[in-house]
This record gives sequence, structure tokens and C-alpha cells, in this order.
Amino acid sequence: MTGRWLRCYRLLIMIVIVALLPGVAQAAELDGAALGWVWGMPFAGILLSIALGPLLFPKIWHTHYGKIAAGWALLTLLPITLVYGWQTALAAAIHALLGEYLSFIVLLFALFTVSGGILVTGTMRGTPLLNTMLLALGTVFASLIGTTGAAMVLIRPLIRANIGRQHNVHVIVFFIILVANVGGALSPLGDPPLFVGFLRGVDFFWPLQQLWPQTLIVAGLLLVLFFLVDLWFARHEPRSSTRPEPLGFRGGINFVLIAAIIAMILLSAEWQPGIVFDVYGTKVALQNLVRDVALVLIALLSLWLTADEHRSANDFAWEPIREVAKLFAGIFIAIIPVLAMLGAGKHGLFAPLLEVVTAPDGTPREVPYFWMTGLLSAVLDNAPTYLVFFELAGGHAAELTGPLAGTLGAISMGAVYMGALTYIGNAPNFMVYAIATERGIKMPGFFGYALWASAVLIPLFLLLTYLPIVPNLRLD
Repeated sequence: MTGRWLRCYRLLIMIVIVALLPGVAQAAELDGAALGWVWGMPFAGILLSIALGPLLFPKIWHTHYGKIAAGWALLTLLPITLVYGWQTALAAAIHALLGEYLSFIVLLFALFTVSGGILVTGTMRGTPLLNTMLLALGTVFASLIGTTGAAMVLIRPLIRANIGRQHNVHVIVFFIILVANVGGALSPLGDPPLFVGFLRGVDFFWPLQQLWPQTLIVAGLLLVLFFLVDLWFARHEPRSSTRPEPLGFRGGINFVLIAAIIAMILLSAEWQPGIVFDVYGTKVALQNLVRDVALVLIALLSLWLTADEHRSANDFAWEPIREVAKLFAGIFIAIIPVLAMLGAGKHGLFAPLLEVVTAPDGTPREVPYFWMTGLLSAVLDNAPTYLVFFELAGGHAAELTGPLAGTLGAISMGAVYMGALTYIGNAPNFMVYAIATERGIKMPGFFGYALWASAVLIPLFLLLTYLPIVPNLRLD
């Protein structure tokens, strides 16, 4: 065991021992009403670092992003320790990492690992019809194996099919919009924000039951628009020289393992043994522990049962999930004071924001929730943005899936759909950009892509807002 890992292991043991010591006084909760804007600076700092770091200082960022995230986390916990005491800081950190972060990252790890073992073989000719079919397939896959999983499985076959075309940038742009974002709106497996909601008590099938009409409208219109754009480009360029080869899949055992992941998620929602462990104030249910351990075992089974050459052909690497794990650990720590301020409601710093999204009679306004969640998801990251507005809307899953279902629908659609507006709105966006650039496709820069995506998506979002096709959204 290396020195670094030995220090981490000792630190973990110390935290567990301290957390389980008998007689330790119960840690006080943060008083959100007493917290000022300075307490939210670490959260803003880490999100701005994620947004601007890869663009302004890419070499430093890619080498030290873990240290940067840890620095913002420390800047969050140290003031809590100084003002409220070490017990409060420790309790808050344990709750953030054990009660929120662990299940979140375990699911992403399992989906990333299992989908990485699925190899799509063969070479297709990128005709408008075939490209549209691939995008439609990826859009469906996104809610089954996650936007990251679907994007990683299909992006390379799509690039191979279109590599000989003069105009292929638009294919990747629509792929990011549909497969890496919109398609993930129908299940907690699909997109990180919805899994955050699932961890907060939202029923597994709620997104499918509530958001399928909107997703069908948005995805259907996008696919029609893509077909027309691709058809126009195809008619103004020479016939592709790509030689088609039979299409197939390898690593089929991973489809079974994906089914096992879905089964474990459903089991954890249905199986309620009533056994709960208290770890320094954080309640950890037995069914959640069983689910997380099972997901890790499923990922390890995928590594064992999948031939190494399949992952090699997929250019599979651990760096993407490693980056997500480190950054989101920092995010879940840095958001602690922000959630406390949101929990203070009209007595906290976010009272003006609450007024914007709340009608005079106290009911939430779905349209402001939709646009504010969405636009902030585009420029920051959709998972923490979803969590912020989920808490702003009350944070109670029973109400948000019942009488306030329209509000949760607006938050969910904003976070998932508008994550496609920039490369940093959702984790797979930048991964697809990097792969396409590496394969020689001249992708637009940050602002160029934002213009592309905005021109395509903003009219659709206005359609959702102003036309009576979505009963959950209203302009009152």
C-alpha cells in the first residue's frame, strides 16, 4: 500500500472511530438563517473552477483538479469548524459523503464500467436515415444505461460512419443534445440530477410517468430537425467512401449486468426492512447499503467477464469517472452551507430567489423554476443545480411528486434538457467533444457550440413554455 493510500486509509479509520464513539455530543445543525453570502463562496468557486478551468488553464486543471476540488471542500469545512465546532463539521461532512454522495457515485461507476464493456462492431455509411436511427437508438438507451453509458457506447460507431463526410460536425452536436442529455429524462439511471432526486425520495418511475410526453415532443422534433439538416448537407457533398461492414455487438454479458443494475435500484426502492444505521447523525438504510455493494460487485463482474480487447477497442479509460468522483466529492461538501441557507426559506439569504419562483399566494411558479434551473444547469452543472432548486421548492419528495408535481417536472426538465446548452452542462458533453476532436472532427469551441445548441433548443423550450402541450407548465 502506497504512502498516500495508507494516509487516506488511516484518516478513514479515524473518522469511523470518532463517528461511533459513545457519549459524543450531538452536533448542532447549521443555522441557515444566520449564514451570509460568504458561506456560499466555496460552492460558487468549485462550480466556476469546473466551468472555466478546462478553458482558461487546461494543463493546470487536468493535472490538479482533484487538489482544487479538495481545496474548495476544505474552505467549506474549516469555517464551519471554527464557528460551529468540529462535531458539526464532521457530522455535515459525513452526511454529505455517506448520505448523499456515496450512492450517487457508485451508480455512475457501475454504469460507466458496465457500458464500457459493450463494443459496437462494424462500419456503417452515415446516411441521413441511418444517422437519425442511431440518434434515436441512443436517445432511448440514455434512460436505460445513462447518458454517459449511451454516449460512450455509440459515439465511436457514429464517428466511424461519418468520418468520410465533409460535413459531420452537426451530427456530433445533435448527438450531444439528444443522447448525452434529452434522452436521459425518463429514469434516475438516465441523468445524474434525476438520481439525486431518487436519493431524495422521488419514485423511480416518476420521471417516466410525468415527463414522457414532453420528452417525446422534444426528442421527436429534434430528430425530425436533424434528419432535415443532415439530408441538406448530404445532398451537397460527394457520396461517402466508407465501406459498410456488418453491425454487431460484443460483450453481450454487459446487457445482462445492466438489467441487474436496474433490478437492484428497483429492489432498494421496494424492499424496506426497517433497519437503519446511525452514523454520527446520518441515517443509512440497510437496503441502500445492499444496493451500493451489489452495484460495485456488478461492476467488478463486468471487468472479470468482459474480454480486455473489447474495452481496449472502446478506448476505455478510468480518467473520466475518476474526474467525476473527485469533483463531485468536492461539490457535495461545498454545497452544505448553500443547502442550509435554502432550508431557511424566507428567513435566509435566498429569500429574493424564493420570491421570484413563488406566486403571491405561496404556490410555486413552474416557468421560473424551469428556466432558472435550466440556465444555471447550462453554465454550471445540472446535478448540483437540480439539488439547489429541489431544496428551494421545499425538498419534500412527497409534496413534489404529489400536489407540486408540476414544480418538480419543471426542475427536472430544466436540469436535463438545458444541460445540453454548453459543453459543461452535463458530464458526457465534454467527453463526447474530446473523443470527436481526437478523431479529427473540427468541433466548435465553447461559445460556438453554445450558439449551435441555443439556436436548436431555445425555440423548443419556448414551445414547452408557451403552448398548452405541457399541462405542468403555466405562466401564472
